[in-house]
Amino acid sequence: MITKKQALDYHSVGRPGKTEVNPTKPCMTQLDLSLAYTPGVAEPCLEIEANPSDIYKYTNKGNLVAVVSNGTAVLGLGDIGAGAGKPVMEGKGVLFKRFADVDVFDIELDTHDPDEIIKCCQLLEPTFGGINLEDIKAPECFYIEETLKKTMKIPVFHDDQHGTAIISGAALLNALEILKKDIDKIRVVFSGAGAAGIACAKLYCSLGVKHENLLMVDSKGVMYEGRGDQFNPYKAEFVRKTDCHTLADAMKGADVFVGVSVKDLVTKDMVKSMERDPIIFAMANPDPEITYPDALEARKDVIMATGRSDYPNQVNNVLGFPFIFRGALDVHSTAINEEMKIAAVKALANLAKQDVPDEVARAYHVDHFKFGRDYIIPKPFDHRVLTWEAAAVAKAAIDTGVAQKPVDIEKYKEQLERRIGKGRIIMNVVANKAKKDPKRIVFPEGDSGRILRAAHIVASEGIGKPIVLGVAEEIQKVAEEHEIDMKGIEILDPRHSNKRQLYAEKLYQKRCRRGVTLDQAMWKLRNRIYYGIMMLDQGDCDAVLSGVTTDYPTTIRPALEVIPLNPGITRVSGLYAMLQKDQVYMFADTTVNINPTDEELAEIAVSAANVARAFNIEPRIAMLSFSNFGSAPYPESRKVARAVKILHAKAPELIVDGEMQADTALMPEIMERYYTCSKLKEKANVFIFPDLNSGNVAYKLLQRLGGLTAVGPILMGLSKPVHVLQRSCDVNEIVDMAAVAVVDAQTNGIMKLK
Repeated sequence: MITKKQALDYHSVGRPGKTEVNPTKPCMTQLDLSLAYTPGVAEPCLEIEANPSDIYKYTNKGNLVAVVSNGTAVLGLGDIGAGAGKPVMEGKGVLFKRFADVDVFDIELDTHDPDEIIKCCQLLEPTFGGINLEDIKAPECFYIEETLKKTMKIPVFHDDQHGTAIISGAALLNALEILKKDIDKIRVVFSGAGAAGIACAKLYCSLGVKHENLLMVDSKGVMYEGRGDQFNPYKAEFVRKTDCHTLADAMKGADVFVGVSVKDLVTKDMVKSMERDPIIFAMANPDPEITYPDALEARKDVIMATGRSDYPNQVNNVLGFPFIFRGALDVHSTAINEEMKIAAVKALANLAKQDVPDEVARAYHVDHFKFGRDYIIPKPFDHRVLTWEAAAVAKAAIDTGVAQKPVDIEKYKEQLERRIGKGRIIMNVVANKAKKDPKRIVFPEGDSGRILRAAHIVASEGIGKPIVLGVAEEIQKVAEEHEIDMKGIEILDPRHSNKRQLYAEKLYQKRCRRGVTLDQAMWKLRNRIYYGIMMLDQGDCDAVLSGVTTDYPTTIRPALEVIPLNPGITRVSGLYAMLQKDQVYMFADTTVNINPTDEELAEIAVSAANVARAFNIEPRIAMLSFSNFGSAPYPESRKVARAVKILHAKAPELIVDGEMQADTALMPEIMERYYTCSKLKEKANVFIFPDLNSGNVAYKLLQRLGGLTAVGPILMGLSKPVHVLQRSCDVNEIVDMAAVAVVDAQTNGIMKLK
């Protein structure tokens, strides 16, 4: 639980507030100033005057949303005024930027007159690509949104209405699927007839709920004919002829309860009175209409969702508005229509059924998430929401004719991936290559839960054909404990294999002059790593991936004893691909050679270049040292300089130079000013370290302090693919390495593109 001081300090310490404006173009010189403002700025102005749609080309309109509020219905605080609501609107801007890279200006309007809000928004249309109405009380919010949607040619979206409706709508579809209930037969009770309640009811009807199967309860009870109230037009649509007058009456026999009202309104007895397998969405914030523990105590068969992050199935609006606007903005949509909202619902519902990345589970301090009663909607920190939801919304806008800039949806998905970061794109490139020709991957540690979960993803996504080694009964037990579907995963127990004798004889032939007897070879084959390596050697699999339960030397030793080196290679070496948001760098050697010679450094550089190309990266290699091009002539730096000469002679096609310091390799301006003779004209992307100390320290510092993702270690030099996993790696990292291993196998263990 956060404290008052923590909250106030967060908003006040340092620069007050939570947002700032940063320029996207340089503004350092007189020329920059002349281009940014007068006289250069006149040119885009004239272009837009001649062709108004060019405003999207020359300004930030296409990525700018106004969050507009008058502070009359702020969170659970009520009508606190426009100024007091500003921290919430700033927070909304933070979420837009964090989750969908959408820029925001928050606009707080000091008025209770809905027509003034309407007029203000209309006047702002040239500035913004969309309007997000926020925390405006009902029924005024309905009138404001309806009017703006009719009169403006940019998307207008009241998140308090539609956000809750969309997220809970996805949860409803999945809950019904789990319970095997038909949406057109369920009876739904709503507690709360404000903006969110009415919007939820309307969207649920669009999804298939029968209008006559809805009962709505406001602060006075069930909205029934003859109650004597003068209902506003928005409520009147949901007034029913019924004998139910109280919430308790309405909930008897109901399939679904949807709460957008106040805390502690629902009792355990009310839950007990509901139909079998009841669905309860108690979404009052910060405290629900009934707590999760109380609902489960009343009914073990309940599927429960709330607005809280400390209970399962959080209905969090951040799953909606950033991605909906992202999709709408990117096709220059003139509206957010019903079809786009339903597309968002279905995208979220379908994403919840996919295997959940480990990074998402870690963010919520759990082992893993799996589609079921306690996981019916995705988590906000699942980076895939951007691609799934924004693309679905954009497609719906195109299909319904409100998109002014139609796009190729598959290419658009790739663009969305780039917003996630180039690192993920690179790994998607590798995974896609793997899927074109999946190979057999042996995982010797078949009784590891992480390995089995990774194997499931590898099989289900078509990355490879996993074979796990171990005792079948033990593997099945682990799979059941972790709820892992073993479809597509082969289990092989080396103890009972009819090839063990053959493998032992082959191993004996390879190692008999190294002191290994046939009996010892048979004994070694009890070790699953040795067994997997012999499978690879004899062509019974295409790659081996191991290491989550053993140390590095124990894992690599069998491979070095059995698998030959590539022609021209004298030593194996290790590489990490370091993934930054916008860049990918290759670091070698980081795992094997303590103090390589000049010839070995040259070999490592060639191998690293091959790996880079397999990642679709054209290598630019920096041979690193503490000196620049002979500036400090010591044995250590001379070794690197000799390696560069060897590379220039043996591989003249490579863009490689050194010896050089790391900042020289990363700053082309240094090279351009001081070292014009260098072959390296752009920033390096492959870094060859002079020894294991520097390489290992560098990658771990960048991983832990710099926040880069390390993919590896990728073992280079063997003629067949063997890769070693780190003990601490998570399921995603295992899947990434499986994709690398498959691509390695596709290219005969040398990581080259055909």
